[in-house]
Amino acid sequence: MAQGFDELAAFAAVAKERSFTRAGAKLGVSPSALSQTIKGLEGRLGVRLLTRTTRSVAPTEAGERLLQTIAPRFEEIEQALAALADMRERPAGTIRITAGEHAARAVLQPGLAKLLPDYPDIRVEIVVDYGLVDIVSEGFDAGVRLGEQVAKDMIALRIGPDMRMAVVGSPAYFEGRQRPLTPQDLTDHNCINMRLPTYGGLFPWEFERDGREVKVRVDGQLVFNTIRQRLDSALQGLGLAYMPEDVAAPCIASAELIRVLEDWCPPFTGYHLYYPSRRHASPAFSLLIEALRFKER
Repeated sequence: MAQGFDELAAFAAVAKERSFTRAGAKLGVSPSALSQTIKGLEGRLGVRLLTRTTRSVAPTEAGERLLQTIAPRFEEIEQALAALADMRERPAGTIRITAGEHAARAVLQPGLAKLLPDYPDIRVEIVVDYGLVDIVSEGFDAGVRLGEQVAKDMIALRIGPDMRMAVVGSPAYFEGRQRPLTPQDLTDHNCINMRLPTYGGLFPWEFERDGREVKVRVDGQLVFNTIRQRLDSALQGLGLAYMPEDVAAPCIASAELIRVLEDWCPPFTGYHLYYPSRRHASPAFSLLIEALRFKER
């Protein structure tokens, strides 16, 4: 296939230039080598493509027909290669990323806010999905998950700090109720559940202290699959919510929410961008990686 392409390119150059010398100079090969290439093509096709004299070279009728067919294709290829060169100088293209709601808001959006204004030809599509998506089969360039959830055959880049979870409830909710002192005490509370496809149902609340891990299947009147709804319900006094610490922090600071079981919520590995091996990543994707890369302060 490559040989045939080279032969056609050589023929097109000679037919356009009407000269082996000029075509050879354009392609960077000698006139004699070019002549041998054309002879090989003619022999393979079984038809003469060029009429040669000591003073001129011209396409035959068959050669002219072939030139009219392939010339536009070579122009399209040249334009495509020129466009790629332009992308190298001015990064462009669409990058598709799958991420959970919190990762999209807490990590991706701040990074993109720094990157995109300087590169107007880069487009980013973020699809919020709590499932562990096969990014290759689903047509994504990358995904964002917690470090422990990244598949071993993917390249993982840390893009966020360590995280902690928080259990919170409003002052109104705690009126007349005992605050939980251990994770097991949550079974006596109205807890706002979350349903995630990754876990095949309701997400168990995870705790750890002194090397002891505890998972609690809580119960309550409400089930959501978004953080915002859980936060709003907790603020309305409808139950206890379990969510990333940074989401609840402003409301804890303003005393709108009360935090409990803090000593059962240690830090854990934060978000990572994961993607297949890319030896020749696009300039746009390389810029995205640098914009999101987590830097210790």
